Amino acid sequence: MSKTFAVRTSKKERTILSNIHSSSSLQNLIRYNDQKLLKGAELSEVKLSEITVREQVRTKFNEDSLKELAENIKINGLIQPLVIHREGPKFVLLCGERRFRAMRLINKERAPCFILEGKSKEELLAIQFSENSSREELHYIDKADGIYNYQIATGSSERKIETDLGISKSEVHRSILIAKLPSKLKEAAKMHDIEKYVLIEFDELPSTHPQRVSLEKSIINGEITKRAHLKKFLALQKALKEAAVVATAATVTTPKVTSTKSTGKTKRFIL
Repeated sequence: MSKTFAVRTSKKERTILSNIHSSSSLQNLIRYNDQKLLKGAELSEVKLSEITVREQVRTKFNEDSLKELAENIKINGLIQPLVIHREGPKFVLLCGERRFRAMRLINKERAPCFILEGKSKEELLAIQFSENSSREELHYIDKADGIYNYQIATGSSERKIETDLGISKSEVHRSILIAKLPSKLKEAAKMHDIEKYVLIEFDELPSTHPQRVSLEKSIINGEITKRAHLKKFLALQKALKEAAVVATAATVTTPKVTSTKSTGKTKRFIL
């Protein structure tokens, strides 16, 4: 019975693979879905100039954080490879834009990359979303937009997205609701660090709700950032409305006394 040998790799590739497998960060890269989707990927060094960066899941980058990452890469090297997809003579970046930008800051020319080929659009979106969403610094707005873009691109139902991306159905549903909100609200959420449940509960208000317009303005201005602030705002508005109704009712029902003279006698009327 013949033996089966592993595919031969160069000393350089073995060094890269050794660094990768010794790092716990690999678990962030190859999650439940990625184990299947990244299967068969080639690991090699690629020139950064040959990599094209298109619209990514992440839209918010902290410059200070990028500089810190760049310094870390300068000292320790890039432990976690980029993930790219071969499209003709060029490569398209799928995962690792922060690492890509950080390497550019320190004028690195090449980077270790997982190179994918022949993946469908649905598979590429799933890989991109899964890798980015595993990171704490990905804002929930970017995550929501990523899920919604995946739905648009693939035509998937919420249940199928749940299976494809490995997230709960409730999270899929809430994320799609958030993604459909006006861009001003989503930008404010990033700028003012607004809790996602503020946007979710705002979205649940009917379009005819008397406080919806003023509430939206308060959220955009960063005056309401916590769920507790939202509840307090709505409770206060409700109390003011009820007080106004009581005051109006009291004005209407208070009797007024008037008098008139007729044939020398005074008559009193209750109005």
